[in-house]
Amino acid sequence: MARPPPSLSMARPGLIHSPRGLPDTCALPKPPAAAAAAASMSGPTGETPSAIQICRIMRPDDANVAGNVHGGTILKMIEEAGVIISTRHCNSQNGERCVAVLARVERTDFLSPMCIGEVAHVSAEITYTSKHSVEVQVHVMSENILTGTKKLTNKATLWYVPLSLKNVDKVLEVPPVVYSRQEQEEEGRRRYEAQKLERMETKWRNGDIVQPGLNPEPNTVSYSQSSLIHLVGPSDCTLHGFVHGDSSPNNTGLDVPNSGNTAGTQEDLLAPGVTMKLMDEVAGIVAARHCKTNIVTASVDAINFHDKIRKGCVITISGRMTFTSNKSMEIEVLVDADPVVDNTQRRYRAASAFFTYVSLSQDGRSLPVPQLVPETEDEKKRFEEGKGRYLQMKAKRQGQAEPQP
Repeated sequence: MARPPPSLSMARPGLIHSPRGLPDTCALPKPPAAAAAAASMSGPTGETPSAIQICRIMRPDDANVAGNVHGGTILKMIEEAGVIISTRHCNSQNGERCVAVLARVERTDFLSPMCIGEVAHVSAEITYTSKHSVEVQVHVMSENILTGTKKLTNKATLWYVPLSLKNVDKVLEVPPVVYSRQEQEEEGRRRYEAQKLERMETKWRNGDIVQPGLNPEPNTVSYSQSSLIHLVGPSDCTLHGFVHGDSSPNNTGLDVPNSGNTAGTQEDLLAPGVTMKLMDEVAGIVAARHCKTNIVTASVDAINFHDKIRKGCVITISGRMTFTSNKSMEIEVLVDADPVVDNTQRRYRAASAFFTYVSLSQDGRSLPVPQLVPETEDEKKRFEEGKGRYLQMKAKRQGQAEPQP
């Protein structure tokens, strides 16, 4: 039986308005954090809702054997909400039609597991725009429809760029938004510059590959590393014929439009939500192989989309354990695309990210995980780098938990 399409509702008032709009339908309450942000920013009056919310009940095929919803399922819904509101905003003024494509997802924490039978409410708001990019902040609430209990499960920040529907390589300008306070624009600009710098720093890893090992020992990197090979078909592609990936030709940041004038046509390109879901599946296999217990996604470090993936490409999603703490595992996931129908292009790195998983007992309590045994110099180097990221994030969480004076 075919799955019914996700329901879509729109809420207002909120952060940003644009001249063109649609009527509200079935408005749902915003998460507290989103409502607080909405109260502090406003834009020109108009009919377009400033936020949207996608709702869908979680089904058995969305979850693992223990009933916990896959992180990739939530990431896919987050991206769907983000592309709707950013594409709508980028087309809010008269001009060349475009579709907003995903270039980066900031670190995403999974604050609480979601289970089969619960309803996911995914709300998205635009919080900053630069000349060629849009920042979208997303909140995910889970609802137990038997008890009415709701809880915040995820928060995410995504960056989109508008690509012309006439030319896949042409980046268009983003309509500006109006802020009620100057500080909001300055804070957004700082976030934009920070993510742009981090995207540049990830380029050096693009030549790194996952090598198979022979007769690996338990708890080693080679023992749990896994790969998934997938042929990109029509059902994997976006409705508008574009991948939600990096649109800047030289991958130096979000605000670098293509200077060429070569005419282009629409192309069938892989949707980013599909990519992120596959990445989470591979990371989950690595984590399960390592600890052999029920595992859930705890967080996803920044996901960078380095290049477009076209229909007909064969993609290889590879995952390897990089670091373990007492109760968490960091897995690096790399996505490589092989354009098998195009002899002029070689295999290339399309996306990369770090996923963090935790091991759970039958009653949902976190369990110790087996400690990773790095063998080669590269594995030891990646372990120390992962340890640094772990300690940095741990210090950040402890700082946020301290009472404010």
